[in-house]
Parts: sequence; structure tokens; C-alpha cells
Amino acid sequence: MKAILCSKWNTRYNNYDVRQQMLKNISSGEHNRDTTFIERALGKRVSDVQVAQKVHRMELPREVLIGSNILPLVGPALKKLGFASTAVTFTGSITRKVAAEPVADSMRENGIGTTFELVGGSSTEDLTLAQDAIREIRPEVALAVGGGRVIDITKLASFNENIPFISIPTTASHDGIASPWASIKGLEKPFSIRAQAPLAIIADIAKINEAPYRFTESGCGDIISKYTAVRDWRLVHKLRDEYYGDYAANLALMSAKLIMKNTDIIRRNNEEGVQIVLEALISCGVAMSIAGSSRPCSGSEHLFSHALDIAASRPALHGEQCGVGTIMMAYLYGADWKMIRDSLKALGAPTNAKELQTEPEFIIQALTQAHLIRRERFTILGENGLSRDAAEKLARATGVIE
Repeated sequence: MKAILCSKWNTRYNNYDVRQQMLKNISSGEHNRDTTFIERALGKRVSDVQVAQKVHRMELPREVLIGSNILPLVGPALKKLGFASTAVTFTGSITRKVAAEPVADSMRENGIGTTFELVGGSSTEDLTLAQDAIREIRPEVALAVGGGRVIDITKLASFNENIPFISIPTTASHDGIASPWASIKGLEKPFSIRAQAPLAIIADIAKINEAPYRFTESGCGDIISKYTAVRDWRLVHKLRDEYYGDYAANLALMSAKLIMKNTDIIRRNNEEGVQIVLEALISCGVAMSIAGSSRPCSGSEHLFSHALDIAASRPALHGEQCGVGTIMMAYLYGADWKMIRDSLKALGAPTNAKELQTEPEFIIQALTQAHLIRRERFTILGENGLSRDAAEKLARATGVIE
């Protein structure tokens, strides 16, 4: 057993409860506790307004482990993080046997008991069940062992119940494995909402490589979409003076370039390719944590994907739709959209409606409705969006529809 990569992302505030309270207070406008905390650190009095305006909060994972056959390291990693008694493990019906049970064995060998809770979907009902389980079990920490919906449900449920969570992905399908954002169906907003970043990420390349390649290809589409997301971020900074961070933007762009540079290795569907994708996904998650928003990783192409989720009777995978959206948004920017298309083709990812297994009409509908998904998120689509004629011309010009 060999860990290929082991790195730490240190946080400014090591005490988990303090960091969580700061997040909730700042997001709700209740800054008194944060003011007291910062006054102690600075040795002087500051106002609540100063705290709200001057604190740029970065919530980063403390441990990142990437390697082959490293699930036995979960127990020791938890002990190192200070957990010693109970955990709850959220997983799926398939991933329980292949990944969650080995994780539980590792915890038990290190004196940490756990209870399995199956996640059936990513709806508000699933979220409620997960929160109820946490309240009943009262664990120190929640583990998410599975794909995107398991991780998103665990992420938000643990945040709402004020306990940390560990991300143990079994697919490399999107950057939610490392980000503080969760996508839950049935909420008022059809897009990701702020929750918390994982305290640790433990990614077993061997297990992830056993999953169908389509999940990895979807992850690549999600990463490549940073190509236009960052352009949208720069645009809103110039037009509306919204905060823009070069470091977070460049980290996201570097991840996209890494995928496009290594399409041949990734397409071989081996552990070397999976490692490249995982490192890029985690970097994207860290970019969002550094930025304090999803801006460096989510722009007009993501709005298109969310709109397509609503329009299409059978949506494709999130990253697949974002990839196709990136082709069209790059065209609007006058960027090299053919490079995006060719990179996706080299990865075996969809580049048009037919390959997404959706109707051309749904593509047009999604393009005309995308700007309505998040009114406060300004992108290349503008405030009024695309007309039907403009949407159809865009889709045809890029070969997304015939």
C-alpha cells in the first residue's frame, strides 16, 4: 500500500467549532461572536461592520490524502484529526460494500465506532433523513463515502448539525468532493448553496478507477468549464466591481489547462489519469474556498447546465452538460471554443445535444432561460439573456445542434 500524494491544507482557525460559528455568523449577519474572537486575536476593539467588511474567510481542508488502496488510512487519519469515539458513515447501496465497509473496518481498528446510513438521493427529504440520523447518533464526525449526491447530502447535513465531515469519493465526477458547496434538489434555488468544506479528503485512486469511466469524463467536463467561469468572473469584476481574486482564478484555470494537456493519459482510464483528474478537482474546490464563493468554478456554462436540468426530461451528468455549455460560452467570448470541443472529444465526453442524449429544443430552452437561474450572478449572458434566435444560432454555430 502506497500513498501517492499526502498534503495538508492548514486553516487559520484550527478549532472546528470556532470556524463553523464564524461561517454561520458572517452568513447570517450576526457578527458579535466573531467580533469577540477577532478582538482577542488582534488585541483591540473592532466593530461588527469592520468584521463583515475586512474578514475574507478561507475554509480549507486540513488533510488531503490521494493514493492507491489507502482506505485503511482512514482510521489513523481520523485519530490524527482528534476523533476518538463515534462517527456516522453516509454511503450508497453499492458503495457500502466496496468502500464504506473497508472504511468502517479501519475506524474500528483504531477505536472509532460507526453507523451506516444509506443515502437514496439528493432531495430535501434525503437531507432531512440525514440530519435526523446525526441528531439521533450524535457523532463526532460524519463521513461521506460515495459519489456526488452522497457527498452533497453529508456536506449540508453535517453543516446544519454543526459537525465536521470527511469526503471519501468513489467517483471523480465533479468538484463537489472538495468544495464548500452542495447541490440539493427540491430547494427554492436550482443551484449549489454554501455549506462547508470537508475537514479532510481521502481519495482512493484504485476504488475510483473501478467506477465507470463516464464519471471521470464528467469530472473533466466540470474542470474544463473553469475556462469560461473565470472569464465571467473577470467580466463582472470589470463591470460591477465584484471581488476578484487572481490566485483563485489562476488555480481554477490551471486545473482546466492540466486536463486539456493530458487528455491522452486520462482517456486510457488508468490510475495515472484518475490521479490527474482528482488533483484538478481538489484544486478547483480549494479555489472556491480561497475565493469565498463559487465564482472561479461556476459561470454561464453552469447556469446553462442548471437550466438544462429543468428543461430536459432526462438530464445528462452535471459535468457533461457543463462541458457542452463551455463550448458555447467560449464562442460568445470569442475564445478558442474549438479547442474546448476538441479536448472534450479527445476525452470521449459529449460535445453536442445528440451525445448528451437530449433534444435540440431543450438546448435552446436552456440557453434562453440560463440567465434567470441566478439573477444576482452576472455573466456573459447579460441581464436579459439570449433571444430564441440568438440561442439557436449559437447552438448551430458550435455544432451543439444540427
